Amino acid sequence: MAGSATQTGASQDSDAGGSQSGSRTEDPSRPRGLRRKRLRRRVRNKIKGPSFNRLIPNILTMLGLCAGLTGMRFAVDGRFQAAAIALLISAFIDGLDGRIARLLRGSTRFGAEFDSLSDFLCFGVAPSFLLYFWALRDGGRYAFLPCLMFTVCMALRLARFNATLDEAEEKPKYASNFFTGVPAPAGAGLALFPLFLGLEAEKLDIVWLYKFTRLAYLPSFTLISTAFLLVSTLPVWSFKNFKVPAHFVLPVMLGTGAYAAVLVADPWGALAAAGVIYMALLPLSRLSFFKLKKAAEDLQEEVEDEPAPSA
Repeated sequence: MAGSATQTGASQDSDAGGSQSGSRTEDPSRPRGLRRKRLRRRVRNKIKGPSFNRLIPNILTMLGLCAGLTGMRFAVDGRFQAAAIALLISAFIDGLDGRIARLLRGSTRFGAEFDSLSDFLCFGVAPSFLLYFWALRDGGRYAFLPCLMFTVCMALRLARFNATLDEAEEKPKYASNFFTGVPAPAGAGLALFPLFLGLEAEKLDIVWLYKFTRLAYLPSFTLISTAFLLVSTLPVWSFKNFKVPAHFVLPVMLGTGAYAAVLVADPWGALAAAGVIYMALLPLSRLSFFKLKKAAEDLQEEVEDEPAPSA
C-alpha cells in the first residue's frame, strides 16, 4: 500500500511537471483560435503611439499650411487667382480640422499649437504677402509698413487668443458667443478685399476699378484698418453657438443657398460682398453684446436686492 501510494504520488508529480513544461511551449488542449488571439494581443501591445484618428486633424492642419505656402508661391509668380484659391482652401481646412478633432476626440495641446502656427502663416503672413505683390511692391519705401503692421497685429491677436484658452470658463455665459476682436480667418478676408475686388473688376473688364485696386491706397487702408480690428476689444459674433429665431430659420437657409450659388458662379464678387456685409455686422455685434451684458447686470442686481428669506 505504501509503495503504491508512493508510485501514485510520483506519477502525479510527473504529470504536473509535464503539464508545466507543456504550458511553456504549447498546450494542446487549449483552442488554437484562443492562442492566436493572445499572440495578436502581444503584438499589438508592442506598438506604441497615438491612433490614426488623433492624427487626422493634424494632417488636415498640415494640408492647410501647405495650401497657404502654395498661395504665397503663386503670388510670387503673379498668379493671383490661384493664390486666392489656395488661401480659400486653407481657410476651409481651418474651419474643418477643429470640428473633426472634437468629433474624433482627437483634440490635443500639440494640435492646438500647430493650428495656431498654421493660422499665423496662412492668415497673418500670406495675405500681406499677396497684397504686397498685388499693389504695394511699387508703392515706395513705406509701402511695406502696412504689411508689417498687419502681420504683427495678427501675431498679437493669436497670442492673446492662446493665452485666454484656459480662462474660457471664467467668462460670463453671454460673452461665450463673442470673440474679442476680429478672428484670424475673417481678418484675412477683410484684408484681401482689394484683391477680390480687383479680380472681379478684371473679370468684368472694369479698367478704372482694376487700376484703382492695383494702387497702394486701398490695400494699405484695408491692411491697417484690419490690423486695428484684430487687436481691438470689439465683441464680434462667433456664430458657433449663435441661435437663430424660429421665424428667421427659413430666410437664413434660403439666403445661404443663394449665396452659395453666387459664390460658385461669381466667386470674387461674392467674396468682396461678404467682406462688406461682415463689416456692416460689426456694429450690430457690438450692440448685441452690450445689450446682453446690461440684461445680465440688471438680473444680478435684482437677485442681490431680493430680501433674504426669514427663518
